[in-house]
Amino acid sequence: MALVQQTKKKCRQYSVEYLKYGFVAAPHNQQQPMCLLCDRVFSNEAMKPSRLLEHLKKMHSDKADKNLAYLQSLRDNGISQQSTDGLRASYNISLLIARSGKPHTIGEELILPAVREVLHTVLHKSPDQIIKAIPLSDNSVQRRIDEMAENIEETLCNMLRTTEFSLQLDESTLPGNESLLLAYVRFVKDESLVQELLFARQLETDTKGESVFRVVDDFFKEKDIPLSNILACATDGAPSMVGRHRGFISFLKKAVPGVLTVHCVIHRQHLVAKNLSGRLHKSMSTVITAINKIKAHALNSRLFRQLCTDNDEEFERLVLHTEVRWLSKGNCLRRFYSLFDTVVEFFQDSNSVLCDELRNMKHDIAYLADIFAKFNEKLEWQRKN
Repeated sequence: MALVQQTKKKCRQYSVEYLKYGFVAAPHNQQQPMCLLCDRVFSNEAMKPSRLLEHLKKMHSDKADKNLAYLQSLRDNGISQQSTDGLRASYNISLLIARSGKPHTIGEELILPAVREVLHTVLHKSPDQIIKAIPLSDNSVQRRIDEMAENIEETLCNMLRTTEFSLQLDESTLPGNESLLLAYVRFVKDESLVQELLFARQLETDTKGESVFRVVDDFFKEKDIPLSNILACATDGAPSMVGRHRGFISFLKKAVPGVLTVHCVIHRQHLVAKNLSGRLHKSMSTVITAINKIKAHALNSRLFRQLCTDNDEEFERLVLHTEVRWLSKGNCLRRFYSLFDTVVEFFQDSNSVLCDELRNMKHDIAYLADIFAKFNEKLEWQRKN
């Protein structure tokens, strides 16, 4: 029987000799080289002297002829092009990228070219040195975001170790059928109520109450946060959360006997919004039918847009309703009612039955639009407070 030999990936070790190429050991991983001049970290596969030298000559040509003593002084004194203003700008821009939700590659693909254009065209300065001082590669942005996230998490956990707080849990299923557990905390800080995201953890197997409690308990033990600091816990009404014997709340009450448990306010609104009366449910269904007849067909969509233009309407398109995101009903109904007369006119010749139904349900549609608008306003107020 032939033996199959597996090719092992070669794992290189960082060497102090790499300093002559302008590289030191990365702070977060001593086995990876980090450029002393631009803070770029090379992977293990790219840790070759030839690659390091190529980077020095290509990206920092003005430093390529410097001797080892000069590079040692930069390392010992912590002086580099990006260690002050450039590094600060890199972190600030990385934070903006994270808040916008844009891909990390936007730093190199858009932001740096835009900065270069402003410096060259408006300020009439050479952008080369400034651009080199702001590392915004995909890996650099990712590393900056991870470092800032770790710092924020550690600061929050330090506060929760000595502060009583309320906990809110929400288990959601992602498009790839992955189950994600989100935990939020609310506590008093400087005489004001603060709400923060505590963690997001994936439920590897099932979503039973015991599994959810195990994830929460493991996180609190890892961060050394006493469970006894939990004053109250809010969840949805799923059996895995509120089950008397096997639900998450039952396990939590065993660990924290005096904890107060409540049904999440947002989920209560969801139940109210979902269980409409027969009359309002029929009106809602008619609205969705009318929207689908217009939005589902390209020709109808174009004709309706032209009709809105002819009627001098403020909007030209209807908004689709998404069942998963129940708050979208508010936007959907508000837009529909603002274009109600144009919608009725659109179906007057093509679908007289639907046209008559909409006329008869106008007051119900107005009522639904107001109710769901209140739901949306309530949620917005909860987010801000």
